[in-house]
Amino acid sequence: MIEGLLRILSIPELRSRIYFTLLMLVACRIGAHIPVPGINGDAAADLFRYATGGGQNLFQLMDVFSGGAFAQMTVIALGVMPYISASIIMQLFVALAPSLQREIKENPDLGKRKISKYTRLFTVVLAFIQAGLFGKYTFQLNLTNPGIIVSEIADVTVFGVPWLFYLIVMFTMTAGTVLLMWIGEQISEKGIGNGISLIITVGILSSLPGTIGSVIRQLNLDSQQTGQLTFSSLVVLLIVFVFIIIGTILIIQAQRKIPLQYARRIVGRHEVQGGSAHIPLKINYAGVIPVIFASSLLMFPATIGQFAGKGTWVAQMANYLSPGSWLYTIFYVMLIIFFTYFWTATQFHPEQIASDMKKNGAFIPGIRQGKPTQDFLEKTMNRITFAGAMFLAIIAVLPTLIGKGLRVDSSISYFFGGTSLLILVGVVLDTTKQIESHLLMKRYDGFMKRGRGR
Repeated sequence: MIEGLLRILSIPELRSRIYFTLLMLVACRIGAHIPVPGINGDAAADLFRYATGGGQNLFQLMDVFSGGAFAQMTVIALGVMPYISASIIMQLFVALAPSLQREIKENPDLGKRKISKYTRLFTVVLAFIQAGLFGKYTFQLNLTNPGIIVSEIADVTVFGVPWLFYLIVMFTMTAGTVLLMWIGEQISEKGIGNGISLIITVGILSSLPGTIGSVIRQLNLDSQQTGQLTFSSLVVLLIVFVFIIIGTILIIQAQRKIPLQYARRIVGRHEVQGGSAHIPLKINYAGVIPVIFASSLLMFPATIGQFAGKGTWVAQMANYLSPGSWLYTIFYVMLIIFFTYFWTATQFHPEQIASDMKKNGAFIPGIRQGKPTQDFLEKTMNRITFAGAMFLAIIAVLPTLIGKGLRVDSSISYFFGGTSLLILVGVVLDTTKQIESHLLMKRYDGFMKRGRGR
């Protein structure tokens, strides 16, 4: 392990990419401790802990994803969820717009720039709307619990509307989301790993000390009385924790190898014998993208419902969609399966693979070249994607169900839960693979000797 780290640091380009990534992630964590101007972050965090209690709550899940920024009402309280929601909208739009698909195929660079432009615009719009709802909810809390908002800002009203406070919250939080979006893009371009996924991962990891402290407090080690969390419940959670890590690694790295045969070819004046190879089809081609998409998509309508206030039909629907409820779990599983198929369909192109195979004289034994090969690849990918999607959904919801059955505090079950761990393990694996590719390009042996031997 130490030798692998030394090999990484010995390559100037890779070393600079890692340092740049770490610097950008540190900037994200600094933003998580800067409250919105005019808001008392400590008072907001205390009220947040009191409001969430011990039950499962949407706001707690958002706070885990933002690394505590949501509870303290900081400038990056919205996190990257508006950007992810905008990305989902654009992916759906591209899938439903044949003209845009044709443009992307004809000029990939221009198509990607156009999609990025619209994604950013959608991000700003969604962030502005969510920040406005966030401001409305905060102002309502301040009416019943004075001290969250500085009185000099809250008292500036026109027709009873605190327009100054709303403008500060909306522009500040939107700017924070845009800054995170820019940092994520810079990490993906100049750093190592996927920037947006790394920002979410660092936010989740930042809750680890608090989770450990919560476990120690609930075990009640200082007293002879039984704590809220028993040792048997903790052992079950740890077993699930290990199961999710192993299961995530297996499902992300699992492959179905399709055998290939090459016909004899004439290269120059020599005849080259046909060889054999294989096409590695991933069982879970989408990785942890479906989990991130499903979580953010369920957060958006539920957030609007909880911000709408109690007593409304929108708030009632939000209660049905709160994390831990059966309706939320069912929709969560369905969205994971949908986005697994959707992402695979947008990224996996069997027609291109079949065309390249025909040009290179390769064929699948027993399958004719051209359209039959394309149909075979598409059918095979659909079958293995179903298995991967179901396994991914089980891993995502199993810890939540177990934690609910054991009556474990939601702050603990969310960290040990499938959503957080799936994202953590998936992002770590993806980043490690990118580091491996940089090492192999420089003719190094790689980072993990055991993985290379296997």
